[in-house]
Amino acid sequence: MTHLPELRIGIVGAGLMGRGHAEVLAAHPQTEITAVARRPLDHAPGARVFPGYQELLDSGTVDAVSITTPDHLHADVMVAAARAGVHILVEKPFTTTVADADRAVAAIRSAGVVAMCLFNHRWVPAYAQAKEQMRAVGEPVVGYARKDDTIYVPTEMLDWADRTTCAWFLSSHDIDLMTWLYDDEVVEVFATARYGKLRGRGIDTPDAMQIQARFGRGAVATFESAWIYPNTFPTMVDSYVTVAGESGVIQLDRQKENIQLATEDGYTYPRNMLQRVVHGVPAGAYRDAIHHFVDCAITGTEPLISVESSRHVTAVLEAAHESARTGRPVKL
Repeated sequence: MTHLPELRIGIVGAGLMGRGHAEVLAAHPQTEITAVARRPLDHAPGARVFPGYQELLDSGTVDAVSITTPDHLHADVMVAAARAGVHILVEKPFTTTVADADRAVAAIRSAGVVAMCLFNHRWVPAYAQAKEQMRAVGEPVVGYARKDDTIYVPTEMLDWADRTTCAWFLSSHDIDLMTWLYDDEVVEVFATARYGKLRGRGIDTPDAMQIQARFGRGAVATFESAWIYPNTFPTMVDSYVTVAGESGVIQLDRQKENIQLATEDGYTYPRNMLQRVVHGVPAGAYRDAIHHFVDCAITGTEPLISVESSRHVTAVLEAAHESARTGRPVKL
């Protein structure tokens, strides 16, 4: 019997996303979680616990690292991992400054390691099908992507919401998705941000942002993000995408995902496209994206999502925040 090659993985970041990565990676037949940074994870009971990411990388116990730290802390870990010759899976956004993105890309390409930012929406079946149908839609003309969260996310789920924004946390997914669907890059943005409700609760971050983007071939798109929906909303995330081309239109509404649930506590639409467990096994786009990275790391194949395209998402968002601050359009 041929022994399947194993990828030894370390997880840096033991919060919500770290637990999600661990659950998926622990169920993969060709991976072993050998190390975690700072504190243990339930799905990695046999992993060594290191006080920090540098000690983990220096230990020689990992072939790849999964980075699930808060948004603004990704870059240093990526650079250190690349210099250690370790493959890299990093949660979105890639980084929160272009300078950080550039040094991460340079380190990754210099080391020749496999690296991917986990823009998992490319594995949502409807979005992947939309990519295949873009030829029928024709040359893109205008698009709209909305991703809004309930107020639970910045007030309870994240303890670092004041160090990011709804656009970094939410629109990063949609910017990656739209540039992929358009097969084009953003060249100019104009953005606005609204502050108020969250500041009133002691969290210094925008309630909402809206980004108007112009692409290289002339198409335009709007990216909306907010995270002040009431917690009574039937899903934690309200997600909708539409693309109109010269020959047709595609609409993607993830508000309802096949199941509706009514209990004495409320009426909900449980989400199942990204993360679900089927007969005890993790499934969904989130799992498929992580498994794609594992396959690429084992075979040395370039992932579907390049670090350069992820750097572009960072550049769009950095420009958008500059535009929101100055009230002027910003060219990339």
